[in-house]
Amino acid sequence: MYRTAMEALLKWKDNNKRKPLIIRGARQVGKTWLMKEFGRIAFDETIYINMEKNSLMEDLFSADLNITRLITGLELFAGHKINSETTLIIFDEVREIPAALASLKYFNENAPEYKIVCAGSLLGVALHHGTSFPVGKVEFLDLFPLSFSEFLLALGKEQYVALLNDGNYDMITTYKREFIDLLKHYYFVGGMPEAVLSFSEERNFGEVREIQQRILESYEQDFSKHAPIEAVSRIRMLWNSLPSQLARENKKFIYGIIKEGARAKDYEIALMWLSDCGLVHKVHRVNAPGLPLKSYEDLKAFKLFIVDVGLLSCMTRLRQDVLLDGNALFTEFKGALTEQYVLQQLKTLSGIETYYWTNDNNTSEIDFLIDTGNAVIPIEVKAEVNLQSKSLRAFADKYHPDLSIRTSMSDYKEQDWMLNLPLYAIENIPSSTQKRP
Repeated sequence: MYRTAMEALLKWKDNNKRKPLIIRGARQVGKTWLMKEFGRIAFDETIYINMEKNSLMEDLFSADLNITRLITGLELFAGHKINSETTLIIFDEVREIPAALASLKYFNENAPEYKIVCAGSLLGVALHHGTSFPVGKVEFLDLFPLSFSEFLLALGKEQYVALLNDGNYDMITTYKREFIDLLKHYYFVGGMPEAVLSFSEERNFGEVREIQQRILESYEQDFSKHAPIEAVSRIRMLWNSLPSQLARENKKFIYGIIKEGARAKDYEIALMWLSDCGLVHKVHRVNAPGLPLKSYEDLKAFKLFIVDVGLLSCMTRLRQDVLLDGNALFTEFKGALTEQYVLQQLKTLSGIETYYWTNDNNTSEIDFLIDTGNAVIPIEVKAEVNLQSKSLRAFADKYHPDLSIRTSMSDYKEQDWMLNLPLYAIENIPSSTQKRP
């Protein structure tokens, strides 16, 4: 299956000033597969080393971090000499051996010719336990679940992706029924690679749910295995509260929903742990739409989304017939899935920071504000074709952004003050922005 992150890896390979690369992301988003596939298509040889429960590597890196000695040890592991030009070295689960993580500093300083890619699903957590981290000596690549366009490619819908990439909205509108059906499938399947692969081969929604349930169970096991003992129960309670948090019309995160009387300081570690794992995305409120948005951030108010829309629908035990065929009882939660989907796609767009906005008395809200570096763009999310946009109109009248976006199931349409972008084309925001004066 194709991952757009491969383009970033190939660019990294060709950069003469490259540093060791760390791929960050939640468990089971495809980091190991991506590294191995990168080695397969871009190098003559790949040396893959999983650091988890690897006593040989622990001994090698614990003695000292002399690069000549480490390369000799890696060559003994591989059974041959390492050619720095044609060999990719992979350190998987690098967090398991902190000294291996620390060694990246010395590879960068003393042997930059070696091409080293690392991954660690709980790497962010490891940084909070006194790990010697090679600050400034490594590069990062964030990997997320498959985006909607990557999902389409996995299903063999290359022509649909080509239409989206070309911005051919006349033809897209002609085939909008197919796009909407595929989008509903994505709401159910999500972007976790194992679930997508299964669906692409079998088209079996039941099997997809079993895979998602196993992934969720593995996350629960991680809570007990890796988190501080005193925080495990709170991590689990916070995690399990997310569907009900997102189901609310006002999706601002409320600690009291976790447990009556819960306070922010009681769940600070739990929230940090889930965020560091890549399992949740925190979207802060801003109190004004100025550049940069981060300078207007309200640290006390935020929304919390999970890593994948398919996992969210699994957590709620949403059945495929309810989602695909429509059901009156499903109406309220449809908004939660849609907003989760949009945020998930925005996270895959490079160079974009995401926030949300409400006025001081919370009577008006913009679902997302994105900071492109030179503009602030408000985005209003509609689950269906309801085109009332009172909040967006009021925001535009007050702050006069160069571009306002409403995303819905309606067709593409440009207006003087607003662009209606179909939900299935949300990844086209960068190109849509460039087209506007």
